[in-house]
Amino acid sequence: MTATLKEKIPLIARNEGVWDGYYRYYDIAGDKVDEHKSRLICRFPTPNDYHQTNHYHWADGRSEVRDFPSRVENRRLIFYTGIEGWAAEVDLDAAKRTILLHWVRTDEPDLYLYEMIQISDCGNFRARVWQWFRAGRLSERTLIDEQRVSDNWRDFDDREFRYAELANF
Repeated sequence: MTATLKEKIPLIARNEGVWDGYYRYYDIAGDKVDEHKSRLICRFPTPNDYHQTNHYHWADGRSEVRDFPSRVENRRLIFYTGIEGWAAEVDLDAAKRTILLHWVRTDEPDLYLYEMIQISDCGNFRARVWQWFRAGRLSERTLIDEQRVSDNWRDFDDREFRYAELANF
């Protein structure tokens, strides 16, 4: 029997569900240059597929939605729309809390980033760090704090999300 995606990459599978959070962007001097709230829907629509939808909302009313379908190759999620890259569990982390990502935006080939994700032992909190490089030099960092609000992503797929819903996060 062929292993399912959840069996191949169990730590990544622990991220399934709906996550509310806060993104904060910093320049290389450490000054905050942007911030927004988020709702991420991380789902396994079939036993061998992963699909993530990110909803971003700023205090001034702006919003954006991004979709990241992926496939699994050699214990990695491979992203192929809007970004090209991968996500993989860090086997050296004996506690099984760390995922590493690398991606390049297809519309900005001189820009790449690495992301590190730590998930809490209880599985309901995540901390993420993005380090952005442009033309080979560090250009900014993003810090992301999230908490899982539901394991049941199906109930959230069509739900409208607004910045105000996260006021108490």
